[in-house]
Amino acid sequence: MMDKFSIINSNFAQNKEIIEKTIQANLHDIEKATEMLIDMLENDGKLLSCGNGGSSGDAQHISSEFINRFEIERQEMPAISLNSDTATLTSIANDYDYKYIFAKQINALGKKEDVLMAFTTSGNSNNIIEAINSAKLKKMKIILIAGKDGGKALPLLDDNDCSIIIPCDRTSRIQEMHLIIIHAMCECLDVYIKEKI
Repeated sequence: MMDKFSIINSNFAQNKEIIEKTIQANLHDIEKATEMLIDMLENDGKLLSCGNGGSSGDAQHISSEFINRFEIERQEMPAISLNSDTATLTSIANDYDYKYIFAKQINALGKKEDVLMAFTTSGNSNNIIEAINSAKLKKMKIILIAGKDGGKALPLLDDNDCSIIIPCDRTSRIQEMHLIIIHAMCECLDVYIKEKI
């Protein structure tokens, strides 16, 4: 018989363990990513975010926090979630290939002052790889927020970019950390804008 209590408890216990590992592995990377976003804002750039499945929710989440607000009233910040326009996504997937759904939007919208924030639990999604390649051609900086070992996406980055890799193989735990990272960066940006006024 299923032991629901043990399953529920194990989720919280594992989350706590992965939080500690993420703190040890990623705090400086999260700080660097936040500095990249501040630099982007100071240079009139915008955030382009993307992801698949649950990671698409993360991409939409941070875009909404930028455009609307996080926890304080502040100036709106420019961001586009590349997985939100269903007509564009389906036309690219239908006419070309699913792997180009983000890349073609970056080709159309991206500029060197912008930042691509790519969410992927595995780092191996073909459309994320193509998105990074297109961002590189546009001379955009990239923030890769991933899990496991960063997958095929990680080697595509250079010193101008930033990777935040959650040291875990379980997708649900990785995505939980991604949400905390989003909120931590957004709080930093709230403070940055408040201090600037």
